[in-house]
Amino acid sequence: MQYGICNLGIVPIRLEPADTSEMVTQALYGDVFKVLEQRKKWSRIRFAYDKYEGWIDNKQYFEVEKEQYNQLIESNICLSKDLIEFVADANNDLYPIPLGSNLNCLELFKQSFDGNKITSKNGKANIIKTSFLYLNAPYLWGGKTPFGIDCSGFTQMVYKLNGYKLLRDASQQATQGIALSFIEESEPGDLAFFDNSEGIITHVGIILKDNYIIHAHGKVRIDRLDHSGIFNIDKKTHTHRLRVIKKII
Repeated sequence: MQYGICNLGIVPIRLEPADTSEMVTQALYGDVFKVLEQRKKWSRIRFAYDKYEGWIDNKQYFEVEKEQYNQLIESNICLSKDLIEFVADANNDLYPIPLGSNLNCLELFKQSFDGNKITSKNGKANIIKTSFLYLNAPYLWGGKTPFGIDCSGFTQMVYKLNGYKLLRDASQQATQGIALSFIEESEPGDLAFFDNSEGIITHVGIILKDNYIIHAHGKVRIDRLDHSGIFNIDKKTHTHRLRVIKKII
């Protein structure tokens, strides 16, 4: 088994081993993974954080030993807190990294960082504060940063920045936590899931107070939430059908 780490700020992870293939998620600086299959130009990987799989360009990651991999996945939380920051190498070359990058690899790469860090788990009340950091970020299928993000990438990153693990896709996240019977039982920071006409969960958002929800739909936006689903304030219509509300924390 081989192991790797993302040594660049934002790297696309694709469904198939080709630049033209769909991006299913992104690797951020410091993300570690197992290399399941290695070809001449591409490698199929499985992330340590959420066990998500996809293909990465061999030029866009750094191989590590098993011991280094284990040390990194067992490290305490240490994430970049700023929208965009830089790490510097021994030659003082700068590498841009986005919000939520894992800084436990700085020693491995012999790089320095003087920005703000997140080094502890936060309470549930901080979930909403963190979610507003992504407000108006454009929707991007497979995205995980304020420069482009999808609905489950948004919820995963908001929870990650507060020290809690969510799986990658909305349907996977819906298997976590405790189901609530009514909206009235929910609290700000709980997750609301929505399904399509075939009953497949395809969307997720974070519940705010007073029956509002923040979610990624076109952009990260705030809409009304009722027993039917999400009522789009701009379009004056329901856009998503409510399936279940989950309490993760």
